[in-house]
Amino acid sequence: MCGITGVFLPGTNKEVPQAILEKMVEVLHHRGPDDKGFFSSSQIGLAQSRLSIIDLAGGKQPIHNEDRTIWVVFNGEIFNYIELGEELAKRGHRFYTRSDTEVIVHAYEEFGRDFLSHLNGQFAIALWDEKRKNLLLARDRVGIRPLYYGKMADGTFLFGSEMKAIFKYPGFPREIDPEGIHQVFKYWVNVPPKTTFKQVFELPPAHFLEVNNAGMKIHRYWKLTFPRKGEYEDRPLDYYRERLRELIYDATTIRLRADVPVAAYLSGGIDSSIISALVKKYHNNDLITFSVAFHDKDYDERRYQEEMVRFLKTDHRLVEVNYETIGNSFVDVVWFAEKPMIRTAPGPLYLLSGLVRENGIKVVLTGEGADEVFGGYNIFKEDKIRRFWARYPQSTWRPLLLTKLYPYIVKNGRQSNAFWLNFFKKNLLDTENPLYSHLIRWENTNRINSLLAADFIARYSSNSGFEDVLAYIDPEITSWHPLSRAQYLEMQLFMAGYLLSSQGDRMMMGHSVEGRFPYLDHRVIEFASQIPPYYKIRGLNEKYVLKKTFRDLVPESIVNRNKQPYRAPISQCFLMEDSSPLIKELISPEKIRAYGYFDPRKVEILINKLKRQPGHLISARDDMSIVAIVSLQLLHYHFIKNFPT
Repeated sequence: MCGITGVFLPGTNKEVPQAILEKMVEVLHHRGPDDKGFFSSSQIGLAQSRLSIIDLAGGKQPIHNEDRTIWVVFNGEIFNYIELGEELAKRGHRFYTRSDTEVIVHAYEEFGRDFLSHLNGQFAIALWDEKRKNLLLARDRVGIRPLYYGKMADGTFLFGSEMKAIFKYPGFPREIDPEGIHQVFKYWVNVPPKTTFKQVFELPPAHFLEVNNAGMKIHRYWKLTFPRKGEYEDRPLDYYRERLRELIYDATTIRLRADVPVAAYLSGGIDSSIISALVKKYHNNDLITFSVAFHDKDYDERRYQEEMVRFLKTDHRLVEVNYETIGNSFVDVVWFAEKPMIRTAPGPLYLLSGLVRENGIKVVLTGEGADEVFGGYNIFKEDKIRRFWARYPQSTWRPLLLTKLYPYIVKNGRQSNAFWLNFFKKNLLDTENPLYSHLIRWENTNRINSLLAADFIARYSSNSGFEDVLAYIDPEITSWHPLSRAQYLEMQLFMAGYLLSSQGDRMMMGHSVEGRFPYLDHRVIEFASQIPPYYKIRGLNEKYVLKKTFRDLVPESIVNRNKQPYRAPISQCFLMEDSSPLIKELISPEKIRAYGYFDPRKVEILINKLKRQPGHLISARDDMSIVAIVSLQLLHYHFIKNFPT
């Protein structure tokens, strides 16, 4: 894993000064502390900070072809590099390293633009074709690795694994984009290519960009799709189980390819338990596993983690976090995430990756992606219940199925019950809306925007609809089964923009740790998309086919446990006596007023309310709001007020 950055100077014969490239790549040191490499020629400059994992001695980047006309810097892993390299060698290509990076160069020579379809990996690639004077940027199919670009008024084109590398280019503006903030406080994420900064854009997953003297074009090379509703193949469950077992086994196996030790996260849920069990049983009897535990028992899953450790007999390491450590970590979390958030969940994962690095480990396998791919989230079951309710809106018992997902609906008596049923009844009959599954979440989150200062709100043009999302998603979504629609939205937006970014890549790479995700192998995703919805959610039993496929590898108690979504405490982390002094200062009325994003009076009212209420009575909306305030204030502190030039 690495950090990449570079500069393209179209229409000139200038070389990019290495001193500039050194400044840009230095700010990515956390992504690759082992080495740095540079290439500079007429119009182009490439730089990379390397985390050496494959071909430790010979894999130094940038890497070139035989006649040095193709150069590449690369962040990620190509897991099928052995097989693809053998095929390319048979076609006459000569290799001078054993690295997966060199496979990219020769695959481009052999297949042209179509080389991306031959790669099984997680990647952000920058490839320079000297003969064509063409820079190609590409991002993996689901967005595991980030890639950003920007353009200056004089035509200078910049790119980087993180936006902070672009900001290091002399004269590039750093200005927070109100519309980007509005999106995060509505959808939890930005809708590509929008980011939280003006003039900086995100290359969407499964796309490549070409820029040359004639201009810039962006192309899609892969897309997530599903069969039309009613057109799934009618095959027995055993067919899907057998093929799924083969695919996930192979996806896990090739993700163990490394010249350094590979460990695993073990959360206590079925997803990471399956991956750890596969590695332990078939590949590594000395497997090291890691997990995070919470001092607050409402969030703690260590009893399930301990059960899996005893069952698998792994060499296990654990970090316990509390309100203070989560709150203090958030200063770093926002620096690495480069965007505001509405959850503190990235904080414990940042601390977990710190434990991994302290133990000398660079690579971990994780269970991320299984919930999206196999239908594991409550939002999918909620969608199913609400559609069932919508067929007979007058029913008094159908909506009570929601208590299976959210026991708190009836926890506080009749008044609470009426409140929550009205909450879930919003847009109940709008079942043909392609965004139906996510409307409640987004409309609830969107209320955070009401805390913004009037002057700041006046600076964005976003309307109250969902046009930005509708323009981004596949119009074919309306022909799919409702579960497929919900899965698609979760994978295209939340998974790529938050789970794999703010909570994934950024928190791991903050401590120079690479995460690998077997469930997000594109072969697994493509096969799983063909599995009928009734094998994914059986009644209200989520991930049914996955559980049936691997129930021999994990204890029944893990297979059958109630799903507990990964969460972390929020308000308590910022408003306690021993909370971060910097954060306390940043949410003071003086700093709120000085930075100008939020209405000081509304923020003061919210903070006083949160301080009066016990943690268990704080609403999710208020919790989200305080994280939004803290993280946007930190974003300004890091990138506008104190960015190191």
